[in-house]
Amino acid sequence: MSIRKRAQAGTLQSSDLMVFVEPGPELVIEIESTVKRQFDHLIRAKVAEVLESHGVTSGHVRVTDRGALDYAIQARVETALQRAARE
Repeated sequence: MSIRKRAQAGTLQSSDLMVFVEPGPELVIEIESTVKRQFDHLIRAKVAEVLESHGVTSGHVRVTDRGALDYAIQARVETALQRAARE
């Protein structure tokens, strides 16, 4: 799967996150979070895992997190990727 256009998924409500994806020459993951100090590495690992499982090797992924759990991170990243892959 490749990121063909800009897309997003999610909300900025508590316990949720917004995921923004757009095409780019290299893979960049940017994370803003209310719990960044404690969980940045876990959020980054989950995002990277989802990207890898979908074969994404390039693009800019920006996550604005409000304390989301793993399953929400996975769902939002997958939804954003599906939207970005559409023509």
